[in-house]
Amino acid sequence: MDLIVQSSNGKWQASLGDKTWSCAIGKNGTVPAKEKVEGDGKTPIGSWALTKILYRADRISLEQRKMIGKSIEIAPLCQRDGWCDEPEDPYYNKAVIVPYTSSYEVLWKEQENTYDLIGLLSHNSNPVIPGLGSAIFLHVAKPDMTPTEGCVALEINDLLELLSLLDNGSKIKVIG
Repeated sequence: MDLIVQSSNGKWQASLGDKTWSCAIGKNGTVPAKEKVEGDGKTPIGSWALTKILYRADRISLEQRKMIGKSIEIAPLCQRDGWCDEPEDPYYNKAVIVPYTSSYEVLWKEQENTYDLIGLLSHNSNPVIPGLGSAIFLHVAKPDMTPTEGCVALEINDLLELLSLLDNGSKIKVIG
């Protein structure tokens, strides 16, 4: 079953079957995937596979991890995990160990919990096209549902429930 992310009555929602959760998207709205630009603050419109789930073992309990779909690869984050966001780098839109020589995003965040649980989405992954956007994730929302930099974010308990319902064939469909 696929997750549908769309606006309803001016609010963004993620729906799977008869379940619906509030969610946050990019601070500058959505954009067709082929028009996505690195750093534009827009969520790409399209259908994305959930390729892997990353979690902080110090913040996501074993009981919570057991809720996550069994057919999706899941792995713990380390303090040195990052994601390259430099379009000219050969590891653009890929995991890197930090510190790294090019621009990167830190995945192990000390001051916030947005990356305590991360679903890696297939946007711009096969092939990776420089500048077409990086680090487009499904992750934990800030407490006030503040818009993201281009990701889709849900409250932690909603995200855990959602991940328990998805499998490796599920897609995340962002409708503009």
